[in-house]
Amino acid sequence: MRLSANELRELNLFKYYRLVRKWACKTYDLSDADLELLIYLDCKTRFTRNDFINGVYTMSWDKDRWERLRRNKWIDVWRQRNRSDQKYTIYTTSFKCKQLITRIYKILLGELDLPTGSKSIFFKNKSYRDKVYNKSIDDMIKDNNR
Repeated sequence: MRLSANELRELNLFKYYRLVRKWACKTYDLSDADLELLIYLDCKTRFTRNDFINGVYTMSWDKDRWERLRRNKWIDVWRQRNRSDQKYTIYTTSFKCKQLITRIYKILLGELDLPTGSKSIFFKNKSYRDKVYNKSIDDMIKDNNR
């Protein structure tokens, strides 16, 4: 089944995308580019280092991104290369990454709410931005058209 542009618009899927993305990035210590790249790679299911390189063309340059995502367990090896018949290593997004992306989708679809109160990353209201995000999260939760 294919969705049309109007059906996608009626879902209001991207209405709170920025807020959800900012929550995910702050909660999991990711940059916006890292998160969007992980979503791109998760859609590919299995990928090579070359696929990763193709995915980062539109992102800000970050020499350490690949190693940081692997070191922090966002990317796992699916099949290790050997020098005879497996010419290159194949990777996949980790279970941790898949859980995060699934959670983001559920929040965007209104199946889950962003955490509030002491469970929220913005709870301490350290900055004006945290206060604004808390207000936005409250508004999102109260939105019946979500």
